[in-house]
Amino acid sequence: MPEALRQLFAAIQQRFNSLQKNQQIAVMIGIATAVALIVGAVLWTSSTPYKILFSNLSDKDGGAITQALQQMNVQYKLESGGVISVPAEQVYDIRLRLASQGLPKGGTVGFELMDNQKLGVSQFSEQVNYQRSVEGELAKSIESLASVEAARVHLAIPRTTVFLREQQKPSASVILTLNAGRVLDGGQIAGIVHLVSSSVPDLPVKNVTVVDQNGNLLSSSIDANNPGGLDPRQLNYLRNVEHGYVKRIEAILEPIAGKDNVKAEVTALLDFAETEQTSESYRPNSPPEKQAIRSQQSQESINGEDKNAAGVPGAFSNQPPGNATAPITQPPGQRAGATATGTTPASSHKEVTTNYEVDKTVQHTKQPVGTIKRLSAAVVVNYKPVVDKDGKSSFKAYTPQELAQINNLVKEAMGYNQPRGDTLNVVNAPFAGATEPSGTVDKLLANASANWQQIFKNVLIALVILYLLFGVIRPAIRYMTAPPEPEKMPEEELSAGQRAEMEAGDATRMQEEEAAQALASYADNLQAAKDLAKNDPRMVAGVVKAWISKEDE
Repeated sequence: MPEALRQLFAAIQQRFNSLQKNQQIAVMIGIATAVALIVGAVLWTSSTPYKILFSNLSDKDGGAITQALQQMNVQYKLESGGVISVPAEQVYDIRLRLASQGLPKGGTVGFELMDNQKLGVSQFSEQVNYQRSVEGELAKSIESLASVEAARVHLAIPRTTVFLREQQKPSASVILTLNAGRVLDGGQIAGIVHLVSSSVPDLPVKNVTVVDQNGNLLSSSIDANNPGGLDPRQLNYLRNVEHGYVKRIEAILEPIAGKDNVKAEVTALLDFAETEQTSESYRPNSPPEKQAIRSQQSQESINGEDKNAAGVPGAFSNQPPGNATAPITQPPGQRAGATATGTTPASSHKEVTTNYEVDKTVQHTKQPVGTIKRLSAAVVVNYKPVVDKDGKSSFKAYTPQELAQINNLVKEAMGYNQPRGDTLNVVNAPFAGATEPSGTVDKLLANASANWQQIFKNVLIALVILYLLFGVIRPAIRYMTAPPEPEKMPEEELSAGQRAEMEAGDATRMQEEEAAQALASYADNLQAAKDLAKNDPRMVAGVVKAWISKEDE
């Protein structure tokens, strides 16, 4: 192989040296143009894309960053607006390397102002530096949000006074510069407001004002967007719940109907009320229920005549009873010989208190937030594609049995609950614009229409390369590798012998050409006779018979 290449290069060099100077110059220009076009096409296709490294930089930070990039031997581009671009594959690496050097420093300062505090600074200067430090720290905290590009915080802190009536509350103003295409919802704005409010003593939430770069008041949207006290997180949760049910329905029906042939919408009614319930219940424990005695108390009292001896010894009361008399004149229940003075009838009182254990159930229930109260789903299914015997594609409606199966699948996917009040409606209808099922050709056309710029670019490059290969380089190589033509000498410089030799050579060449032509004509005639004999043997037989009859005569 190397020997063949060496011979090829030698032949090209020999052919190039045999050319005239103007031809050599033209060939060199053509080869240089072809090489330049090929290199340009390669560079065009493989050009390094650049990506923004930093934007909206100050002059000081921009100069420091460009100097650091030069030291790191990194190519960069400077654009208007303080934009520095570097190769896309090096963006993140360069950002980390610059961050290790503390770049960009930025114009916002925080408590760094208090590091180099002088000893004899006045109280006013100290208060101003402290306020600037708080403003800078708050701005840095707000800029850490993904949607915020830059932030400025202004604090209005009144001077303290000993008189309560004259004491004023501080206020704050926040100016936000949002990234392109980014917006802040009510929850994020409320977070910024509460961040500023909690960072300054005695700063109420209502005294914090948030404005974007276009002058739009954002802090008022916290209550204006939710007049009913709705939480944006609840609304986001509602959207996520509905989107989840839609994905479930489409995922279960796409294997049956095909992709892009199912459209579903779900409306969920959620209960975000926070309710707490406390209840006490008592269970009766009378028979036949089991009983348990907690405590029992008994009290007994007796009132009436005392039958035992009483009183002072030796007194009249200790005297024996008198003579017995007839009990006719005595009251009932009195002994014989006793008088009615100081006697009362006997009485008794008894109290028994029994305390039983009573069953008591105390229940404290907190209802979950965001429970589903009702679901409403609407599903539209496109006609199914069918192919007839002739290979023609068309759409056909689903049968009632198939629709019933689809309805059951949707119910299972969404967790259909009829007592809860859920509703479901499945409709089979042709989609607008869907006349024929999309085949391979349609997919290719759609892909080509979507990527026509890239396809045009690749085709143009291929055409340029083919033209250079077959239109410039190949003819040049063929011309340079062709054997050189013998140089013709003028006729006056030829001798008689040479002239005779040339004439003889010409005559011989002409005879050879005539012989070759005669041979070719004979071959053509012979082939024509063979074809005639094969196609029409009767005519050939007649010709041969005529030849024989002439010879006999």
